[in-house]
Amino acid sequence: MDTTQEPGAEERTGVPTFAVEAAVAALVLLMGALVLFGSRKLGSGWTSDGPGAGYFPFYIGLILCISGAGVLYQSLLGKKRNHDIFVDGEQIRRVLAVLLPAIVFVGAIQVLGMYIASAVYIAGFMIILGKYAKGKSIALALTISVVFFLMFEVWFKVPLAKGWLDPLAFLGY
Repeated sequence: MDTTQEPGAEERTGVPTFAVEAAVAALVLLMGALVLFGSRKLGSGWTSDGPGAGYFPFYIGLILCISGAGVLYQSLLGKKRNHDIFVDGEQIRRVLAVLLPAIVFVGAIQVLGMYIASAVYIAGFMIILGKYAKGKSIALALTISVVFFLMFEVWFKVPLAKGWLDPLAFLGY
């Protein structure tokens, strides 16, 4: 591992790669354990007419557990742990700037419905991240939502999520 840096360059700080590998390995191990548990409830043994419903999932879960445990061991206790920075503060802020609004958008779909939540989401992204004018952003977001409403609800007759509040109920859809 070469640690030489350019003169005047500051050292990168952030989450090391081995920590991310350990976290993902722990999730794989947990998922494998859930598959093992579920397959045992289904019957993972051999029955009179062949393998039980959980027979193959049991072995898939076992493979996931072994793989997850191996990677977890290597990432935490291995001699060749990767100490390089996986993600630094600026990179994680960029990811969170997209991820957090997307999570809020998914929740807003449940409350406001697909069309209203989409209009707010699109306008918000255009105004905050894209730095577009508010009027132009809101007009475009509303236009897109109206076009999708017409396309799905009116022309294709495919209803999308209306939300708990159903703010478009007055339209009769």
